[in-house]
Amino acid sequence: MVVDAVLSLDQDELDESLIGVKKIPGGGMQDSLLIRGVSFKKTFTYAGAEQQPKSFTNPLILSLNVELELKAEKDNAEVRVDAVADYQAIVDAEWEIIYRKLQEIETTGAKVVLSKLPIGDLATQWFADRDIFCAGRVPAGDLRRVVQAVGGSIQSTTSDIGREHLGTCGKFEERQIGGERYNVFEECPKAKTCTMILRGGAEQFIEEVERSLHDAVMVVKRAVKNGEVAAGGGAIEVRACLVHARDCQRPLLRWTFLLICGSMRCLFRESFSSSRSRLPGHSRLYPGRSAIMLASTRPTS
Repeated sequence: MVVDAVLSLDQDELDESLIGVKKIPGGGMQDSLLIRGVSFKKTFTYAGAEQQPKSFTNPLILSLNVELELKAEKDNAEVRVDAVADYQAIVDAEWEIIYRKLQEIETTGAKVVLSKLPIGDLATQWFADRDIFCAGRVPAGDLRRVVQAVGGSIQSTTSDIGREHLGTCGKFEERQIGGERYNVFEECPKAKTCTMILRGGAEQFIEEVERSLHDAVMVVKRAVKNGEVAAGGGAIEVRACLVHARDCQRPLLRWTFLLICGSMRCLFRESFSSSRSRLPGHSRLYPGRSAIMLASTRPTS
């Protein structure tokens, strides 16, 4: 899973921050999965969200940094009017503005609308009536990874949005994973990011797995960039045992050392070769060119 995650990144940059990690308590480690795209937890929604479609094929995706919510008139405003009709005109203008924004979004043809800012109950119901999925308060990091995967760009206005500003993916769905619901974007044509979803029985256990996976990601990243691997895992100790066994004058002890080291060498080669064959340019990863030779050199009698 780690090798696939690193290979899904832009191979020129290898920005590991684009590998999202989501932790969902429950289940077992075997339930963990890698999504070749983006997945983030379902955001806060208002009434009407359940009426929206939860699955699309090849949808157009619009990413916004626009608030689609009516503010209460008493908040952040000071209005002085001489008549009730004047106050009503101000309220009507606010409604007209938000409806214009919603209509401009519909005109783009987008079927999935994401925003870093809130999407209120009015907009949520309006989108539901037109079979459009929306999600507000999307974390900035997740929205950035969405744009990396599906294409397009984050818009700060709903005016003059063209096709080049929209992204797309092969499949979008809201999926139940454990006790949470997640928005999942898969089969992204410009995918330079991925998401690892970790499962486990306890949060402490998942936290430990996340730290281990981060170490593994950095190792694979360095292997892809440099083409060489400096082995750890007791390679130096194995080599020391081999040298000691070669010089040992007691045959029984000598063959015991050789048997143990031979078993470790076979296990190491099997594990390393299965991972190495999946790396680009793996023909350059020769054990003899790195500290791996410490565990694979055969002693002479």
